Amino acid sequence: MAPQLGKIIVVLGLLLVALGAFLWLGGGNWLNWFGRLPGDIRVERPGFRFYAPIMSMLLVSLLLSLLLWLARRLG
Repeated sequence: MAPQLGKIIVVLGLLLVALGAFLWLGGGNWLNWFGRLPGDIRVERPGFRFYAPIMSMLLVSLLLSLLLWLARRLG
């Protein structure tokens, strides 16, 4: 395994920890819309709850694809 890959994994891990700490400490109020987009399926009935965040996951996939494309393009 290349040493460069190890550095990338450590940096991504630190970024993930920082993001998690930010959201945990109350900075996540600006993400209240996430999971409630048009296209997210939510069915709630007595004794039954089903949730499928289809549009939210498509948005996450699009953003991750864009970030990876930029990383490949710049790196």
